[in-house]
Amino acid sequence: MVNIRTFKAVRPRHDLTEKVAALPYDVLSSEEAKELVKDNPYSFLHIDKAEIDLEEDIDIYDERVYKKAKENLDTFIEKSILDKDKKESLYIYEQKMNENKQTGLVACASIDDYIENKIKKHEFTREDKEIDRIKHVDTTNANTGPIFLTYPYKMEIIKVIEDYKKNNTTIFDFISDDGVAHIGWKIEEDEIIEKLINLFKNVDSLYIADGHHRAASAVKVGLNRRNANPHYTGNEEFNYFLAVLFPSNQLEIMDYNRVVKDLNGYKSEEFLKKISENFIVEEYMGDGSFKPREKHEFGMYLDTKWYILTAKENLIDEKNPLKGLDVSILQDYLLDPILGITDPRTCDRIDFIGGIRGLGELENRVDEGMRAAFSMYPTSINDLIDIADKGEVMPPKSTWFEPKLRSGLFIHELD
Repeated sequence: MVNIRTFKAVRPRHDLTEKVAALPYDVLSSEEAKELVKDNPYSFLHIDKAEIDLEEDIDIYDERVYKKAKENLDTFIEKSILDKDKKESLYIYEQKMNENKQTGLVACASIDDYIENKIKKHEFTREDKEIDRIKHVDTTNANTGPIFLTYPYKMEIIKVIEDYKKNNTTIFDFISDDGVAHIGWKIEEDEIIEKLINLFKNVDSLYIADGHHRAASAVKVGLNRRNANPHYTGNEEFNYFLAVLFPSNQLEIMDYNRVVKDLNGYKSEEFLKKISENFIVEEYMGDGSFKPREKHEFGMYLDTKWYILTAKENLIDEKNPLKGLDVSILQDYLLDPILGITDPRTCDRIDFIGGIRGLGELENRVDEGMRAAFSMYPTSINDLIDIADKGEVMPPKSTWFEPKLRSGLFIHELD
């Protein structure tokens, strides 16, 4: 049983919604964010990446960045760029990208469900990134970016949401610069709210699809506030965090590819020979880049050529979903033993490229100085759920979800 609840969302003024909505803070560099907002004073990046409004060389973890984020949020509210709803509500957030459509319920999730592992994780988090978001949440006194959660398909929940969409007007409807459609509805009716809350009590678990650092940070802020308020009742807003809940059958995971800076001292011929111990290596003779067509197949771009790497049968453990992941196979039998990349979370010799950027980006990175690139077959949502259910953790950068949830459409204040 999982617990969700309503909240009074802080939302963009209707005529400014498209200008406020912004990509998540963690998919953009400061330089990219600054470029995006140069003609847009309403962008939520002024709050989520407030360093863009400070001096050029400021450390993104400087205390002034968090104070600026709070100042900018307060200014947005004072100028009615953002307004707070007067009634506790649930919301619907739908995204359409190409042929894919995903429809999520915007609600507050319980930090206790997270602590009790009813909200399950599939990634480790990094302490520095957690501390960053803890400071941001605590200083702004708000969850400014939603956690992307998924749940196993439940027809009863989908029917309530779809019926509501058909019979009610939207609160926003726009297409962002990347071609993704964003559509929202507000659910104020008590009867429907109660029905949805009760239906989610029949859901055993929620799963973090994206936003592990934001979730962990929101929970730690909540726990810190409990410690500071020993007579807390559990109903305070800090006991909950902002989330969007999507049915798992609607989600699309894209490939999350790798590029490496060097071959760990190997020459190209030696490297190819070494990896052939565990992979069948073939030069790709087709046109363009090579995109893996099935599990356990990899592309490798080296010296302006693409190769097809196929994991040999003895590497594949179908009984162990974690070891059977392609990201695990590449890590365990190539990146670690051959290239010496033992911990890809901390190693500066590897970088990761989301599939939305295309395989041409892999070629560009190698042609511009990186040494080799690996294209991956996407991890499935069923793999994610299976591994999370077993209490295991995927290798870093195993999943890349598209489309990305926009920040600034819904904000949850902590008091």
